Amino acid sequence: MDEKNLQVRANAIRRNIIKMIGQANSGHPGGSLSAVELLTYLYFEEMHVDPAAPDAADRDLFVLSKGHAAPVLYATLAERGFFDKDWLMTLRKIDSKLQGHPDMRKVPGVDMSTGSLGTGISAAVGMALSRKLDASSRYVYALLGDGELDEGQVWEAAMAAAHYGLDHLIAFVDHNGLQIDGPCAEVMGVDPVDDKFAAFGWDVQVIDGHSYAAIAAAIAAAKAAANGKPQMIVMNTVKGKGVSFMENEVGWHGKAPNAEQVAQALEELGEEA
Repeated sequence: MDEKNLQVRANAIRRNIIKMIGQANSGHPGGSLSAVELLTYLYFEEMHVDPAAPDAADRDLFVLSKGHAAPVLYATLAERGFFDKDWLMTLRKIDSKLQGHPDMRKVPGVDMSTGSLGTGISAAVGMALSRKLDASSRYVYALLGDGELDEGQVWEAAMAAAHYGLDHLIAFVDHNGLQIDGPCAEVMGVDPVDDKFAAFGWDVQVIDGHSYAAIAAAIAAAKAAANGKPQMIVMNTVKGKGVSFMENEVGWHGKAPNAEQVAQALEELGEEA
């Protein structure tokens, strides 16, 4: 694993997240920035995917269950070469392929249309069950938000994944502690997240979600388990990671930066506006 290269990629992804949301004057920067290390690692180190054949039957699958964080998925897919980076500046514009939530019919590399919270992990469970029935060795990865765990559908999916022994499903919770209405603990407390998933029959690990070494080790351990249990990796993260004035600020859940803020963020991320 080349951590230096991963960090270069991650910084580029973060800059594009800021640029595209600033250009659109709409979007969700906080929860996009907190998931950058995970998606960078998955798409540049872990997942079996080919930008030249985005619909290949033998690919690994990724589901962004917290679909409002579409900017991190779009920026990562563009960085990986699934489509031209010029598309990014069309985010949320009329007739753009890059809507506010991912659309698998329009965007190469998007494996599932998501947005309504809870439906993504449910779809991932169905995908993993299909792969199991086909005796496929490929994995299904899914990313949930911690605020998303308020949805009862998440726990129905969690029960089903354990019931069907979906050990080729590896899910992650972006545990940054904030959701649109405030701290998760105040809106609807779900901690301890790890104990809850364990009680539902999952193998669970808790890691630093901004550490490539921790992400790599956790995925390796999840794959090595092969014990008939779905795998959950709870990532402790910082909402707005990488931009000083956005970090741990709930107001940046779904607000676009103005031109001055874009310039400051890009400077912090190593690029002038």
